[in-house]
Amino acid sequence: MQRSIVADQGGNAFPGAAHLPSTRTSLTKSSLKQLREEVLEANLELVRRGLVLYTFGNASGIDREAGLVLIKPSGVPYDKMTAEDLVVSDLEGKIIEGELRPSSDLPTHLVLYNAFPDIGGVVHTHSEYATAWAQAGREIPCFGTTHADYFHGPVPLTAPLSPDEIAGEYEKNTGEAIIRLLAGRGSASAPGVLVANHGPFTWGPDVSTAAHNAVVLESIARMALLTITINAEAGAIAGPLHDRHYLRKHGQNAYYGQTKKCK
Repeated sequence: MQRSIVADQGGNAFPGAAHLPSTRTSLTKSSLKQLREEVLEANLELVRRGLVLYTFGNASGIDREAGLVLIKPSGVPYDKMTAEDLVVSDLEGKIIEGELRPSSDLPTHLVLYNAFPDIGGVVHTHSEYATAWAQAGREIPCFGTTHADYFHGPVPLTAPLSPDEIAGEYEKNTGEAIIRLLAGRGSASAPGVLVANHGPFTWGPDVSTAAHNAVVLESIARMALLTITINAEAGAIAGPLHDRHYLRKHGQNAYYGQTKKCK
């Protein structure tokens, strides 16, 4: 049986805290059961698609009604992880349920969930090609329609963190750097970003979509590198073609795919 864990002011988890009131606990366990499976599946999808090595990376999902986030535990091998291993946190970072420490990137996820109510899942990886662009300090230009289907512009890159931001609440400040990057645009403007000298973070309306977007971002990053390797003078896709591909999948006039009524 899992016991609750809370975080001290330094962000360190420790056991022994009181459980939620019994009524809320019962409701929460019921509503989170499906989300546990979805978050586990999203984490395993990262492994299947070759986006993570060993214990790298993490995926989380949120139950907005309950105000609770489920995230991968820190340092646990994917092949050993179960749905019950996932750690439950509230939006302030208080650990509600779990025997294990949460991912060290939990504060970054929480910043995103608090800033963008439309986000239902967040994924972070150190996938090779996207991370290479982040380490190079380069946003990823849109060279073709695959990219344009997902991003209405380059894959954006955050500014590097300052020494004080690194020395302070590093993971929280990573999230704040993403928020600053998207100021005035919102999370809908891009399904992910590159964090300078770190790697990609992606999101979506649910954790499955966030994982899907992580896979797509890695493919975009690889194709972009191949493009400039073949032709160092390659230019960005023309605006009208970029707009057409993005808007046929996004927005009120989108027509790609099937309607929800189709079976």
